[in-house]
Amino acid sequence: MTTPRSSSPVTGSPPAGPPRGLGPRAAVALVFTSSAAVLVVEIVALRLLAPYLGLTLETSTMVIGVALTAIAVGSWTGGRLADQIDPRRLLGPALGVSGAVVALTPAVLRTAAERAPALLLLTAALTILVPGALLSAVTPMVTKLRLTSLAETGTVVGRLSGVGTAGSIAGTVLTGFVLVSRLPVSGILIGLGLLLVAGSALVQWRARGWSGAPALTLAVMAGGLATTVAPGACDLETRYHCAQVVTDPGRPGGRTLLLDGVRHSYVDLDDPTHLEFTYVRALAAVVDATRPEGEPLAAYHLGGGGLTFPRYLAATRPGTRSVVSEIDSGVVRIDRERLGLGSVPGVEVRTEDGRLGLRRLDTGSRDLVVGDAFGGFSVPWHLTTAEAMSDVRRVLDEDGLYAANIIDHGALAFARAEAATLARTFAHTALAGPVGGTRPEGGNMLLLASDRPFDPRALQEALDARGTGWRITTGKALTSWIAGARPLTDDHAPVDQLLEPYGPSGGR
Repeated sequence: MTTPRSSSPVTGSPPAGPPRGLGPRAAVALVFTSSAAVLVVEIVALRLLAPYLGLTLETSTMVIGVALTAIAVGSWTGGRLADQIDPRRLLGPALGVSGAVVALTPAVLRTAAERAPALLLLTAALTILVPGALLSAVTPMVTKLRLTSLAETGTVVGRLSGVGTAGSIAGTVLTGFVLVSRLPVSGILIGLGLLLVAGSALVQWRARGWSGAPALTLAVMAGGLATTVAPGACDLETRYHCAQVVTDPGRPGGRTLLLDGVRHSYVDLDDPTHLEFTYVRALAAVVDATRPEGEPLAAYHLGGGGLTFPRYLAATRPGTRSVVSEIDSGVVRIDRERLGLGSVPGVEVRTEDGRLGLRRLDTGSRDLVVGDAFGGFSVPWHLTTAEAMSDVRRVLDEDGLYAANIIDHGALAFARAEAATLARTFAHTALAGPVGGTRPEGGNMLLLASDRPFDPRALQEALDARGTGWRITTGKALTSWIAGARPLTDDHAPVDQLLEPYGPSGGR
């Protein structure tokens, strides 16, 4: 007499212990790796899109929103499919296809941005959504395979959920602190694609049910080759930017530093007194009008870029001591290796956030503070607030000058808000910029602040002598212009929302 076998309470099939080819360690590895990969793709996507959409709150929100949508769709769909099809037949294809898409992402995004910009948002969404959903489907599939008894449902689900969260944390930390600082974003994604395809091949080898790994490996290789010829190549991918140095064909020593495709600095290696950009000439004019000619200064610079203005001060005011806070170590490296920083006397560059750099300076230790930090076209919000300006005022001596380069367009809502912030902090403020009729126009402009009164006539004469075409606005005219603007604070500084959109030609 044959003894009948009992059925599994979960599947109705005979119990067979842990599924063949997917033990507890393999389950943990799959869930951990797939969850980590989703976060790697999300973070790197922000860097890929920054040259085309800007490093703004809106861009970050879009990428995070699409990634969360992918996780939700993948988890839901993966769970439903796992109830209808043997998950061992699905895991390999999910890993392999996601790996191929991830590897192709740099070439696809950069090509779309250059040749079909109208499709960039859709392309970006798909390159995050497709691999994110496929990878997020792995956890419910693995959970289904590991559930052999209702008695351990809570343990299995809880364990794998925790492993997935740990993987997400690991992916975030590894990308932010290690990968981005050491590898180009294209290299990160191609490497991740290869890892996923290799995982796919291993899973399918153990399940013996699918042989698509060779084709996907070829897709990953194609992604690597396509990336080498796709538009948007960088001289150096730093932690924050795609950086390029372009030689000026009209000036042998002329070099333009591009960060994410935007002109950030122009440096003449042979003549540091040559100031190509209008706003830098305006800045030099303001300093000339407020300080005796040739007098050495104690200056502090929020943002470095190509260090055009610190070089100028060193050349025209011997003995000047400039401290520069530049957050991007990759830009500092370019300054040293490509832009001749080592030969500039009196310039100390610190790789640090500007707000933190301000705190380290002694009270009353600076004659001049220059604000010239940008993320794309936007001044980092934490450098615009009343609290930050109070620290600038603390650092300046009693006659010190703060000069901030900003960019705004349209209604100039951000420029007005920042002017209102300075007016709250300093006794005297002024605006220098292009003027249409009686109102400031969009583009670059300088906001000036000091506890010492300005001489509008001297400022205007200096601007005219430099050929800027800019006008100085002070007093009642400036007060009228900023009327109704709300000062920015650490508690409320919607800089990205105040800025109006404009094209990448800019005015840097």
